[in-house]
Amino acid sequence: MMAAILCCGASCFTSCNGNAQADKAAGDTVAAEAAPSVDPVKAAVDKYMVDSIGVYYSQAEVCIPSVTIVAKEQRGTDTVQVWGDFWVFNYNVAGDTLKMASGGDHPGMMSLVMAADGTYRVVSFDRVGDGSEYMPSAKRIFGDKYEAFHSVNSRQRAREEVRARGIADYVKAHGLSVKYYQDFGWPAHEIPIK
Repeated sequence: MMAAILCCGASCFTSCNGNAQADKAAGDTVAAEAAPSVDPVKAAVDKYMVDSIGVYYSQAEVCIPSVTIVAKEQRGTDTVQVWGDFWVFNYNVAGDTLKMASGGDHPGMMSLVMAADGTYRVVSFDRVGDGSEYMPSAKRIFGDKYEAFHSVNSRQRAREEVRARGIADYVKAHGLSVKYYQDFGWPAHEIPIK
């Protein structure tokens, strides 16, 4: 299933018409931001995934990131580097179900800088390459963190748990009346809202 999402996601990401499509989609969809996060670094990563990555996929009503941080290192007093498995999913609301329209995986390392108000923003993103560039770029970007990344990236069940929790947080924070999420061609999964 995830291989299909990656293939579909990669083609959606590379086939977009840049800002023209993003501008049109912004007018056609409900503005969606990541669910609030207690960790300001995670909140900035989520916002970046929605605002800078999610807009290049086929647009839908809701954009929800699914982020697994592999490592986080403070660099000086106001800079943080974050290595992770960064996913983004766009969904349409159909009755009580979020139906996935598009999405994909963007592992890599983000550099974030703290603003005067204590919030962070992503200033650069070094992404793992596609196809034959995947393994060499992953090893270069993650370095001594590669084994931890590979462990996270290769465990589909754990990724789905992170995704389900992220969806539940988003649904609760935005008061959506949905109970399920569903990928195209697969059974719906219950959203674990507590």
